[in-house]
Amino acid sequence: MSSPAQAESLASAVLPAGHGFFTRRGGVSEGPYASLNCSLTGNDAREAVLENRSRAAAVLGADPARLVGLHQVHGAQVVRVTEPWRPGEGARADAMATNRRGIALGIVTADCAPVLFADAEAGVIGAAHAGWRGAVAGVLEATIAAMMALGADARRIAAAVGPCIAQASYEVAADLRDAVLSHAAHAEKFFAPGRRPERWQFDLSGYCAARLAAAGIGAIDVLAVDTLADEARFFSHRRRTLAGGGPIGHQISVIVRPG
Repeated sequence: MSSPAQAESLASAVLPAGHGFFTRRGGVSEGPYASLNCSLTGNDAREAVLENRSRAAAVLGADPARLVGLHQVHGAQVVRVTEPWRPGEGARADAMATNRRGIALGIVTADCAPVLFADAEAGVIGAAHAGWRGAVAGVLEATIAAMMALGADARRIAAAVGPCIAQASYEVAADLRDAVLSHAAHAEKFFAPGRRPERWQFDLSGYCAARLAAAGIGAIDVLAVDTLADEARFFSHRRRTLAGGGPIGHQISVIVRPG
């Protein structure tokens, strides 16, 4: 019998070992969830999702029972993780931070930006779900603050912005643009002219990287992979919407505090 396919992931050069931005490849889910769907809030079979999350943890040498996630709500709330909780029982929040050994922090996305953080010297890690609403609300800065409360130093923190919808694929209307610019007018540089009147192309990953830089952290990486354009490797909410709806899976991004 052949061995199961390994869950596929991408890595960042600025983060220490023990992290991965996983693709949709290497799982057991079927149909529109094929194959490494890691979201417990959709209609995929729970046992398949748990197996997929276990495969992602195994790639990183983590205990699946210590991989935690959240009920993500596009806000700026950060949870301090002291002990793992049961799958699907995470708080309504969009970021986590921990200094506990062996804890794995997981963020699920399907176009929003997963951002992983680490201060390797202090042994503090973080993970955030940064859609445009959360990024504007300050979820990235809140994650940094939570890490610093656990002993991290901003100048030592490295952060990587993982695969998300790219500017060329992300057409937005005036309401989104106005919301971003209401926080900082100079953010206009992240909006390129759209292909239709009163539309713009938003650079979500660039905006996140700029917010991280303004927070004064030590190293920033942007993987620059477009989740909408790369259907073979990534789930995409916008792609699903353009196709008329239907079920969708989510990829997971994970960082582990070394045990």
